[in-house]
Amino acid sequence: MSENRGRKGLSEPLTTRLDGFGTTIFAEMSALAVETGALNLGQGFPDSDGPAEVSEAAIRAIRDGVNQYPPGPGHPDLLLAISEHQQRFWNHQVDPNGEILVTAGATEALAASFLALCEPGDEVVVFDPTYDSYAAGISIAGAVIRPVTLRPETDPSTNQVTYHFDEAELRAVFGPKTRMLLLNTPHNPTGKVFSPTELDLLAELCCHHDVIAVCDEVYEHLVFEGQHQLLAKKPGMTERTLTISSGGKTFSFTGWKVGWVSGPQVLVSAVRTAKQFLTFVNAAPFQPAIAVGLRLPDQYFRTFVEDLRAKRDLLCNALGDIGFGVHRPQGTYFATADIGPLGFTNGIKFCLDLPRTAGVVAVPSGVFYQQKYIGKIEPGASLIRFCFAKDKTILTKSANRLKKAFAQ
Repeated sequence: MSENRGRKGLSEPLTTRLDGFGTTIFAEMSALAVETGALNLGQGFPDSDGPAEVSEAAIRAIRDGVNQYPPGPGHPDLLLAISEHQQRFWNHQVDPNGEILVTAGATEALAASFLALCEPGDEVVVFDPTYDSYAAGISIAGAVIRPVTLRPETDPSTNQVTYHFDEAELRAVFGPKTRMLLLNTPHNPTGKVFSPTELDLLAELCCHHDVIAVCDEVYEHLVFEGQHQLLAKKPGMTERTLTISSGGKTFSFTGWKVGWVSGPQVLVSAVRTAKQFLTFVNAAPFQPAIAVGLRLPDQYFRTFVEDLRAKRDLLCNALGDIGFGVHRPQGTYFATADIGPLGFTNGIKFCLDLPRTAGVVAVPSGVFYQQKYIGKIEPGASLIRFCFAKDKTILTKSANRLKKAFAQ
């Protein structure tokens, strides 16, 4: 009997851990935008650079020779700036010497956390819909994703749509195999900001089941309603929580890929063990530049969020006028729209057709859902996601194109 029996051959080289994870929807839709010349409101990146002080700091670092491998944990000044940032904004202390690790964006921080902390067969609780790298990263680590669905509900007093989970469903998903809770707040793609009461419940479950929490907080400064709070500060959570963020979303330098993970030294050290065999280190001249960004005055952060709030309202109001069902986000820079009121049901087909029918690119929300229901309507099937971190002229032009396409 061949010793290769049961193994994939060259015709099927992809490991089973990555079966089903092809090209990301973001790459696919962005390619379609280029092909058709459509306005890209799909992939989550801004169309302008961030603060000049930050980009100038990167140029200065390059000229000053900060171009070789930085220290393994990260550039010392960035580690200090992250520590100062956590204290300044969230009144949370983390030691720059051992409790912070700089990574190649938040995506690597997440992947390294899964690889370092999960054994094959461990279960990771997530809220569905989930950002697309979560399921892939969990699968690569050999762990099992356990989704809890966030469902849109309309407040009759305000007519606003917000997302909620069922407490009984959440409690039921925690069990003896649960190793990790993965929390994204503010949440992509729904725009939900988890409330203090919800965080209290999550803390209770993590402590009761002895579960590690990994918190993806890359949109921490993009909150329009509610208030961003750290799960790490809840009773019993400091010693079991890793907090992840990055400079990409806050400073509009997504291509620099400078992220970080902070938390108790024993957990950060474990993540560093995995991270050093992924990218080893990264972004030497960009690290001190992001440190400059983290120390910008409060006015920058206030202006940043107010500018995005105005863009959110511009796009959401326009979508509502056209006839979409609008889920106005509490945070992030994504707005969810329901195509049902326009007479459509298949968000994937709708988004694939949209660049040619309207000259605009959006992303179908259905691809973010892990839950599949046989014989029922797929969750998120009629929902699509628009990015509003664009110039107002682009948003207005997109709205006009959509209005023209769906005038009837």
